[in-house]
Amino acid sequence: MERSYRPRNQDQKTEKNLRWGIAHIYASYNDTIIHVTDITGSETLGIVSGGMMTKIHRLESSPTIAMSAARRVGELAKDAGINALHVRIKAPGGHEGPHNPGPGAQAVIRTLSRDGFRIGVIEDVTPMPHDGCRKKHLRRGRRV
Repeated sequence: MERSYRPRNQDQKTEKNLRWGIAHIYASYNDTIIHVTDITGSETLGIVSGGMMTKIHRLESSPTIAMSAARRVGELAKDAGINALHVRIKAPGGHEGPHNPGPGAQAVIRTLSRDGFRIGVIEDVTPMPHDGCRKKHLRRGRRV
């Protein structure tokens, strides 16, 4: 019976060859925007949105269009030498928007990992209110 043997130093070698970037994903129910930067976040490597991939407005936030946008931004990141990504997901949030990301966010992460990127930290950076301002258009009457 043969065993597949992988020397320990090969794993260490692949760890050293990783070039990290950050994928900022804004996923609402109207659009999906993917913005890839370097690890400091100061240099933009590529921005692709759902609106750049389709002419039909109701499809801008769909998972299928988000997958094709992720493929395109993945090519831009690979051209810049990035092969590993930290992911920051943002929903509209705040006082008015929903606090959960749209349908394209999960499809983007899945597509990036299938395209050969090493996925590091996945964090949610949705803005959350800390009871600072009053919500607009306060409703009158009985609300159940």
